[in-house]
Amino acid sequence: MHSPRRVIWAWLPILLAPVVALVVSPLAAAQDAPRAQIRFTYENPKLQPQKYVVTVDEDGSGHFLSEVGPPVKNDADNVPVGPQDRPIHISRELRQEIFAVARKNKLFAIACDGREKNVAFQGSKTLEYEGPEGKGSCTYNWSKSSQIEKLTDQFESVATTLEEGAKLQRQYEHGRLSLDMEMEFLEQMVHEGRAIEVENIAPILTALAGDEAILQRVQRRARALLQGVKDD
Repeated sequence: MHSPRRVIWAWLPILLAPVVALVVSPLAAAQDAPRAQIRFTYENPKLQPQKYVVTVDEDGSGHFLSEVGPPVKNDADNVPVGPQDRPIHISRELRQEIFAVARKNKLFAIACDGREKNVAFQGSKTLEYEGPEGKGSCTYNWSKSSQIEKLTDQFESVATTLEEGAKLQRQYEHGRLSLDMEMEFLEQMVHEGRAIEVENIAPILTALAGDEAILQRVQRRARALLQGVKDD
């Protein structure tokens, strides 16, 4: 005969299986569940970069990818700094706002283009949403929706910050005489809200703030911008 202890140990895995399943299943389901993600694509062959994509997950992680075209002759302001392919982070306040706009606008499964004949070409833009609720996208030059236009401005301002960071890095390495003017330009754009999420270029700003070999004005502006960096 088998002892009572051996019988209990033999049946223990079977008895505990439902409990283990209850503990593991929610975790596995959370890992397998699709994350909500918004992607903004901008294309304009007359600008630099001529195309870029900003991707944002609801947890704040994201990615920036840009493609540059050939340089425009006799246009010093349109010189490409090179393509970018890098991770980014979006602050809690901004990501909550952009995901709220997506859900208020049917996950972008709408006709968002204003289709106004008298509106000049401002670049082809596409907003895409994909997540547990479903997915949707819309492409437009200009939108009558104030929410879509504000969202467009926000994504463009994020891209502007990243491009400015790349310019500062290039100038820091190869042409420091341009740093003063570029930092003044960036500071003005941040003040006007045309460059946001400055934490994404904190490394180059930190380098500028601590380099005694460059102009003190550049150092001061870098320190001032770093003071406004968000940590969420």
